[in-house]
Amino acid sequence: MLFRNRFLILLALAALLAFLSLSLQFLHLIPVNPVKEDGLNPKSRKRIMPDPLTEPPAIDPIYEARLYCNVPSITERSMEGHAPHYFKLVSVHVLIRHGDRYPLYAIPKTKRPEIDCTLVSSRKPSHPQLEAFVRHMSQGSEAQMDGTLSSLPRYPSHSLCEMGELTQTGVVQHLHNGQLLREIYIKKHKLLSSDWTAKHLYLETTGKSRTLQSGLALLYTFLPDFDWKKINIKHQWSTIFCSGSCDCPMRNHYLEEEQRRQYSLRVKNSHLERTYVDMAKIVGIPTRQLRASNPIDSLLCHFCHNVSFPCTKNGCIDIEHFKVIKTHQLEDERERQEKKLYFWYALLAIHPLLNQTVNRMQRIAEGKKEELFVLYSAHDVTLSPVLSALGITEARFPRFAARLVFELWQDGKKPREHFIRILYNGFDVTFQTLFCREHNMHSSKPMCPLEKFVHFVKRGMFSVFNSTNYYDACRRRPF
Repeated sequence: MLFRNRFLILLALAALLAFLSLSLQFLHLIPVNPVKEDGLNPKSRKRIMPDPLTEPPAIDPIYEARLYCNVPSITERSMEGHAPHYFKLVSVHVLIRHGDRYPLYAIPKTKRPEIDCTLVSSRKPSHPQLEAFVRHMSQGSEAQMDGTLSSLPRYPSHSLCEMGELTQTGVVQHLHNGQLLREIYIKKHKLLSSDWTAKHLYLETTGKSRTLQSGLALLYTFLPDFDWKKINIKHQWSTIFCSGSCDCPMRNHYLEEEQRRQYSLRVKNSHLERTYVDMAKIVGIPTRQLRASNPIDSLLCHFCHNVSFPCTKNGCIDIEHFKVIKTHQLEDERERQEKKLYFWYALLAIHPLLNQTVNRMQRIAEGKKEELFVLYSAHDVTLSPVLSALGITEARFPRFAARLVFELWQDGKKPREHFIRILYNGFDVTFQTLFCREHNMHSSKPMCPLEKFVHFVKRGMFSVFNSTNYYDACRRRPF
């Protein structure tokens, strides 16, 4: 009898605990799904907003700076390659930002941060294939590279980094990216067969060593020990990849207006101005000269590499200075999304690149088996307008080694039908896009019809300019 009573009491307690757990989850007092460091729920393909349960409710410049640094630490999970079993992956287009780099600007009269740009596998962060990558890069003389690319080093090698040079962290970031994409696209989906040839790849990079090296790092772990004779890398002179369609006066007009907006926001920020004045006194230069040296670029390098901020006989630049400038940067990004100037610029700036992507997808949908894997190695000023033009306004500014992926799928039940998925840093943002938000409300499929992407790029991008084509939109003032 005693045993039975105890059993009933324990049963009642278990039921009570289960009820409380369900209640807490229902009331959102505890999270029910794991949330990644980017603040995104891996089970939701529609969200890219930060999760208020795991992220600061207001702007936290230190938190955002850590995300921007993107220092490799844990194995990344991603949503690339997810589709119903009867869908076949037929092509993948990847747009990356280069990895972590040494600053492009120096704060006058301060010591440069001492960052070693040689590649040493025993130094963190590292990667199991780092040594093999260096060996393979030293054998790359047979690769075909356009223009000045062949004269660029294939991996960083200076004991004291040069301005803008890719660091070991930057190399490792893209070794991780390539390994992750290989697991999904090569091993799981067999996008490229073991006897792939040069015609199956399209590789393009700007003429900076950091973008070439980032692309090669990703490519190495994506296709380990690849045959250099199969590699043909195109040189893109423009950071917006506009190729032969760069003549666009209105694009330049909107960019100038956007720069005026940035200036106006800055001069209204008295806290920011006092911070610049204080820093200028520490360094011993005029405030205008300090501002022109873009100190946040150098300070981010100190922050990402855990190097002390610069000091002089007049004092030290400190974390509070950094937080003020970084906070203003984040506020500027927020206002940029609210205003339309950057959006208008982005539509015109990035149309040639999206048009090239659409044309390639259409050829593959028609049965062509060329350029199945496309890699563009680019900059933040490339990815940022692409995100804006697509309408993915809630995405964070491109971090080091950010990746934007376009997947093209064929419906196995209806082979003539093709669909796309768009993923940003591993998270599905397809239904964040301007051209597929409405479709999401009426479709049971987790993808967007290719036709909607094609129509958006060929015509929809110009509707806000009261035009039907790129040439007219570039020359017409609609407002």
